[in-house]
Amino acid sequence: MNPKLKKGLLLFLAAVLLVGSSRVQVSLNAERDKLGLTRVQPLENAPPVLAFTTVALGGFRGLISNALWIRANDLQEEDKFFEMVQLADWITKLEPHFVQVWLVQAWNMAYNISVKFKDFPDRWRWVERGIMLLRDEGLRWNPNEILIYRELGWFFQHKMGQNLDDGNMYYKQEWANEMAAVFNKKAPNLDELIHPTTADQTNRANILREKYKMDPKIMKEVDEKYGPLEWRLPEAHGIYWAYLGLEQAQRNPTKIKPDDLITLRRVIYQSMQMAFQRGKLVSNPFAKRFEFGPNLAIIPKVSAAYEQAAEEDASNRDHILRAHRNFLRDAVYFLYNHNRVADARYWWDYMSKKYPDKTVLDGVPTSLPANLTLDGYAVARVQEDVSETMARDRVKSILEGLLVNSYASQAIGEDERAAGYKLLARQVLATYESKTKARGEAIALSSLEDMDREVFNRMIDPEQGAPIEMRAVLRTLHGLPAETPAPGSSTNAPPAEAVSTNAPATSTSR
Repeated sequence: MNPKLKKGLLLFLAAVLLVGSSRVQVSLNAERDKLGLTRVQPLENAPPVLAFTTVALGGFRGLISNALWIRANDLQEEDKFFEMVQLADWITKLEPHFVQVWLVQAWNMAYNISVKFKDFPDRWRWVERGIMLLRDEGLRWNPNEILIYRELGWFFQHKMGQNLDDGNMYYKQEWANEMAAVFNKKAPNLDELIHPTTADQTNRANILREKYKMDPKIMKEVDEKYGPLEWRLPEAHGIYWAYLGLEQAQRNPTKIKPDDLITLRRVIYQSMQMAFQRGKLVSNPFAKRFEFGPNLAIIPKVSAAYEQAAEEDASNRDHILRAHRNFLRDAVYFLYNHNRVADARYWWDYMSKKYPDKTVLDGVPTSLPANLTLDGYAVARVQEDVSETMARDRVKSILEGLLVNSYASQAIGEDERAAGYKLLARQVLATYESKTKARGEAIALSSLEDMDREVFNRMIDPEQGAPIEMRAVLRTLHGLPAETPAPGSSTNAPPAEAVSTNAPATSTSR
């Protein structure tokens, strides 16, 4: 072939290939943009050499990331977490879809770096930074990655919700303060954030979506399925993020590992367990703070969550059912303590049928008899050693403590809990008296009514009693005149009618 003709054909072929590759590149770029794979963010706060190398190497970013990741692992082994944070930050900018770096960096902030500080405000800043890193940046680049949802749920459930970190109460208070701005310092109302009708509601809905990356519509779905939840507490947020993770897993089932699903389910039922135990905010004006109370309304849904998890996770079925049984034990006791005896009896019967070995806790036999009744169980949970050798003074101390709790609960409007404490005191006294009578011993205690008056007198005593605000509330509730500078002892006792009215029905009347 003529050399000139051959050269011309080769040049033409090269031109055709270049045009074709450019068309393919346009299509590839469009697909990359559609899938969120285009990354052109500049590297910030990096040394000049690193910035220059990143631009120069272009597609070799992965090599730089690997080198930095190796160095970051070395720093972690040396407990140099602060230096590791900066390296991890560069890695996430170089390779934002490298999920493991997001997880490790957030964990180091929330767990390893936070505990280096003594003051709780300093700790909280690092815990919150770990959460923000995953929520605001990690999910921005990896919206379908369930590992990030799993880790977010775990931070709320474990780091903030559990009491393993001695700053956990500070974390809860700070989070409640942040959520108070979203919910206008009142009980959460999701409907007004889903369909805002005022400028204030619109502004708060925007804060929820833009700052906290939460959708009030999905929050309501979660609340209807697992609630009612208290969205000012971390447990509700742990459930929310785990719920989103499970939703993503259903959309991409082929990319999911079984262990990831197990962790997401565990975050949900363990968060629900905590929400049941202390998922209610009770305002205590006397201490000028919020206190935690049990969320008894979600007991059926907590039980259902355990049973669903046991059904879906065959490998951990026995472990989950053991946790379910222990939850039912607590549910019965909490309901009884809040004077919801009918509900307590329902779950007692449910537990008795589902777990005939209900007197066994984690495989270890307890001192509770096999034919235990609901009343006997409630007494045993207060003090399992109310037995033949139980000292009179010890029983009296338990009874007075229950009565003090009853009046304190009554003062803050927790009437169910107040009545439950008195109910439990009545049962403890009945158990003690039956045992001493059987032994023929003359060590009987005063009547519950006499102890009740004695405790009440002490609580409204101006010098050694409860805070003045609580004393005023109790005096009003029991029809007593306002406190005087020098009250007489005879005028402080509540009328007999008031005591008998507040006392719950005896066991024979139920």
